[in-house]
Amino acid sequence: MGEALFENLRRGRATRVTTAGPGGTKKSRRKISWDLVRAGCVVLVMLYHSTSLSVFLHPELEPRTFEFPYQVGASLLLVVSAYFVCVTIGRGSLLRYWWGRVARLVPSFLAAVLISYSVLRAFPIEGWFYPLPEDLRANLLMLWHWKPQFYLFIDGSHWTVPLQLMGFTAAALLYRSWLGHGRRILVVLWTAVLLPVAQWPLRVADPVDETYRTVVDGLGMHRWHLFVAGVVIWLWSVKRLSTPHFAALLGLCMAAQELHNYTRTPEGLLGDTGSSIGVAIGMGVIALVARSPDMAMPQPARRAISWFAGISYGTFLMHQAIGYIVLRKLQDVGVDTVTQTLAMLATGTLLGWMLTRVVEQPAHKFLMKPFDQRRPDPTRETKPVGPR
Repeated sequence: MGEALFENLRRGRATRVTTAGPGGTKKSRRKISWDLVRAGCVVLVMLYHSTSLSVFLHPELEPRTFEFPYQVGASLLLVVSAYFVCVTIGRGSLLRYWWGRVARLVPSFLAAVLISYSVLRAFPIEGWFYPLPEDLRANLLMLWHWKPQFYLFIDGSHWTVPLQLMGFTAAALLYRSWLGHGRRILVVLWTAVLLPVAQWPLRVADPVDETYRTVVDGLGMHRWHLFVAGVVIWLWSVKRLSTPHFAALLGLCMAAQELHNYTRTPEGLLGDTGSSIGVAIGMGVIALVARSPDMAMPQPARRAISWFAGISYGTFLMHQAIGYIVLRKLQDVGVDTVTQTLAMLATGTLLGWMLTRVVEQPAHKFLMKPFDQRRPDPTRETKPVGPR
């Protein structure tokens, strides 16, 4: 438990299996289990938005024939994101790791905001949010968590992006500092969960202090436990955390998620235990995937899952706000609710694929050129770097 958090990475461990290909070249075989987890999380997000949140936000929409009312997928994506920070942060320079995450997330996010803003203005619906130029600026700058009483989301799915960027930055700073090594990292993990739990009564107080709420929401404190869960799962998967310690800390993360899901209403505190249970189950599934061998799967299914996982970030960014317009337009012409839902899912997938191909992949390749051009010859044999 007291060993360095990232020591295993320095010994060359990874989540990809490398085998010798024709002519002695190396090829990487993706672990389909992780693609399935990532794809499944995004599908859960889309189902929640299309069948439940859509009707809640826009009561004039007809109730869906099938409803998935649980906020699960986005929280689990943060857990997976934190897990893969631990997996990838030791590959190459620290600056390359951090810039690579920024290059992957930010261009697609900015493009998604601009596209969603344009579509919402081009196809306005009476009584619905009609974004103004100041809303566009606030969304491009990701100001919603800092001033939620003034700034509205153009697309509500975008709330995870600044939290991920802060998480990547915090991971880089920890990796470089003495806090990221030895028993100190365990103190950091416990503190990152216990501190928000301890101040939870202040968060749900009535009335709430706006300065306090701005800082807490801006730093995403009420979601730190999701990042901690990802790190804890990685530590356990590489056998650097005992199972009892793992169970205790992951259990605390699950309890923190239940507290997070309480909100104050005029009738008092209202919980969402169903979503909390869903996230807890998801954390358990992620832990099993991390500790288990890759699953066997027919090649056609493997290709389909890998394809969707590859466009999952773009789909996540593009499906909600534009999808609600699709629901309303189809309802106005008499289309049944099942077809409406399928159309929203299909639209989000198509837009996600386009965003991935047109923005995410080219932008990432372009922004990483300065680093890739300086990379050493991969055929050269290098010795693994040992612990400090």
